[in-house]
Formats: sequence, structure tokens, C-alpha cells
Amino acid sequence: MKQTAATRRLGEQLREKLGYILLFEISDPRLDLITLTGVEVSVDRAYARVFVSCEADRYEEVLEALDNARGRIRSLLARTLDWRVCPELDFRIDRSTDAAETIARALENVPATMSIEKDEEGYPIQPSDQEAHDDE
Repeated sequence: MKQTAATRRLGEQLREKLGYILLFEISDPRLDLITLTGVEVSVDRAYARVFVSCEADRYEEVLEALDNARGRIRSLLARTLDWRVCPELDFRIDRSTDAAETIARALENVPATMSIEKDEEGYPIQPSDQEAHDDE
């Protein structure tokens, strides 16, 4: 969905309202420990894509719980929004946190070659080169 400054503001407003509803109004234990990472609202406000983050092993369970509660969430949302139309909600899993976690794990595994001292061109300094530099 194309986002403008106005739709980003609306998305943020919608994310805050949805967060409150999920935290205080919906009592499904399957929706514990989820995070609303973003909301994209269509220009006409009739459609909203809601991105949710949770543990990787709970993706299906969380999507099923959100689909089951979609009507209740939408009716509660209609009461709190001052919009003419309450948007259709499309819940999706945000997998960007999985990618970030994979990158973080990869950065923890530093190859042994990184600890070898290198010259300004990136070539390893040989022990004999090191002694020659020390003598100068």
C-alpha cells in the first residue's frame, strides 16, 4: 500500500487503539506477548494491514486467534475511532524480527581470521614482518 504522511499518522493512531483493545478488551490467552509492529492504512481508510510480531513457533496460533477475534476487534475499534468508516483488518506476521535475530546470531560468530593483525591494505602481517617493523 502506498503510504503518505497522512496515512502514516492514521496508521499510528490505529496501532495505538488496536494495542489498547488487544491489551485490555480481548481476553484470548493466545494473544499474550504479541507486539503490533506497524499498521498500513489505505488512502480511503477502508482497509488496514496490521503487522504483528511474536515467537516463531506461535505464528499460526496467533493468526488464528486474531482471525477469530477480528469482528470483535473491529466493533470495539469502530466505537473508539472518529472515522466515517471502520477499516477492514488484515493481520499479518512481521518476520523482520526473525531476520534481525539471524543477523545478530551471525555477528556473534566472529571468524578466527578477524583476530589476525592486518596492514593498511587488509593483508595479514607475517610474524617476520612484525619483527621488522618493531626493529625500525
